[in-house]
Amino acid sequence: MGKVSIGLRGWRFEESDVFTENGEFKPTDEMPDDARKRLVRLQALVTAPCDACWLIHGDAGLDECNVADVVYGEPLAEVVLCADHEPDFLYWFAEAGGDRFKGQQELQDEFHEWFADGGRAPEGYAGVEHVETDPEDVPEPPEPDPEALNVDQPGEEQRRIDLRQELDEPEDLDLDADYPS
Repeated sequence: MGKVSIGLRGWRFEESDVFTENGEFKPTDEMPDDARKRLVRLQALVTAPCDACWLIHGDAGLDECNVADVVYGEPLAEVVLCADHEPDFLYWFAEAGGDRFKGQQELQDEFHEWFADGGRAPEGYAGVEHVETDPEDVPEPPEPDPEALNVDQPGEEQRRIDLRQELDEPEDLDLDADYPS
């Protein structure tokens, strides 16, 4: 068995970590933590708009955004891109210094800032050649264990929130805005 992408290109899984010998998904509690977290996160990302399209069109132009084809980065700080904008990310990562954020939570924010400031790949910049397989051949993932949805945070970032109590709203939070889901 080798490595495969599931749902979106980019994140690669060791086949033996996520599939049984019969080619079906393993129960999530039998998967390694990282594979399980990424697989669970992918379920939310497969219909997400491209980050670059969203930066161009904004919330009001979500219908103009392409759906993501590829994901890079770490879960919950990932960059999702359509095929048209993948070369921009690859250029930023390989040629414009983005590789210094590899494996870090800042990768998403740093790429967004670069792209929003007009950063683009030069015309004709070659991306990565991908090997495609038929998505119909990929089995449906199992329902995740609710515990698998919990994300560990470093102790200094953890805090207890009582959802029964009103929270103070930050002044710059616009509750009327349509945020991407």
